[in-house]
Amino acid sequence: MVGASLLALSNRLLTKEYSTDAELLAACRRRDLAAMEQLYLAHGGRLRSIAFHILRNRQDAEDTVQETFLKVYRGIEGFQGHSEIGTWLCRIAINTAYDLARKRRRVEQPERPATGIFDLPRHDDRLPLKVALDDALARINPRHRMVFLLFEVEGLRHSEIAAILEIPEGTSKAWLFEAKNELKQLLMEVRR
Repeated sequence: MVGASLLALSNRLLTKEYSTDAELLAACRRRDLAAMEQLYLAHGGRLRSIAFHILRNRQDAEDTVQETFLKVYRGIEGFQGHSEIGTWLCRIAINTAYDLARKRRRVEQPERPATGIFDLPRHDDRLPLKVALDDALARINPRHRMVFLLFEVEGLRHSEIAAILEIPEGTSKAWLFEAKNELKQLLMEVRR
């Protein structure tokens, strides 16, 4: 009992929590694995969710997050700090997910023309509204879909989305408006 308590206490003392992004970033640049772990714990869930919305496959999303953090570990010195670290991580994860989607399409379906990353087999056990929403999301403009997912699903602000997608903030707002209009039209067609 005492040994376990001492071990837990020593683990807490050895694991430093970085209170600011600047401290965390400096520790990551020193290749501090505890700092990289804190970075992963702070941002991994959101990155996995974003990757899943792009790839529609949990294993591919996990692979994307792992590849993202490998890229971060290798290239942390190149991060200038002009944006928040979470914004930078999202940009890397989105690019990595799109790269993986293109690679998967080339490898798995060379004989069939690519029609999109949302081509999913139909499952009868899914709720009709979820099926309709998934179908509608798959059919809207990919740029609009990404803004919609980042805003509505991930809860990001337009300023963050603009930084991640490297677009003006007004464009982010316009694309969200367009996404909602497209979804509304497509879902109304389903109701008829």
